[in-house]
Amino acid sequence: MPTTEEPLVLPITQAKPQSEHDSGYAVICWDDPINLMDYVTHVFQRVFGWTKERAEHHMMEVHNNGRSLLVRETLEKAEHFVHQLQSYNLQATMERGE
Repeated sequence: MPTTEEPLVLPITQAKPQSEHDSGYAVICWDDPINLMDYVTHVFQRVFGWTKERAEHHMMEVHNNGRSLLVRETLEKAEHFVHQLQSYNLQATMERGE
């Protein structure tokens, strides 16, 4: 007599949305000996639409620490911001999030 086996039933797991898997790309501005602090503050305000206080905070991080993580965005937005910052002659890069 043939035996019937019960089908293997696997539990359903919820996939995380893409935003939870990918922590994005960090846009980083690096210190340089050329650009003045007021100019860097102005560029941050222009590119990101930040208040003067927020732009100055990040400018001081660049000045004191040699770099500042400005934003964490999707690949496309991060590339856009890096290109904008570079067009103002700031040293900017992006790094993939953890």
